[in-house]
Amino acid sequence: MSHSQKTLPTTQSVDTFLSTITPLEKRTDCEQLRQIFEEMTGKPAVMWGETIVGCGHYQYRYPSGHQGESFLVGFSPRKTTISLYLATGVERDQYLARLGTHKSGKSCISITKLADVDLLVLRELIVHSVAFLETTYPKY
Repeated sequence: MSHSQKTLPTTQSVDTFLSTITPLEKRTDCEQLRQIFEEMTGKPAVMWGETIVGCGHYQYRYPSGHQGESFLVGFSPRKTTISLYLATGVERDQYLARLGTHKSGKSCISITKLADVDLLVLRELIVHSVAFLETTYPKY
């Protein structure tokens, strides 16, 4: 059975995408998230699919043989929240305990607004996520 990856980098403009976000407060939060993610990764933001802003990328290969590529860290504005896509590494919980108001699932962290989270902790979490992924999935 072949698996076709659905979310891939596109040539869509991040600026254009961000300019369409409403309400204005969420757009402002997403513009600030872009700056933080770019600053902490040293990589430019790129659109992955139609709604995810991702920075950096890595290739993964599972023991099953399944492989693909993904962004190192990213975010996506949703209807009522903003989803933050950060690695789930074993130490993630220590950052989440200090992050502020959020909900977390296996693959993402949901926030309502950026003012609800500690931006220093978010920066630490981004650095941790990138290090975890680059260690777990070295270039092959």
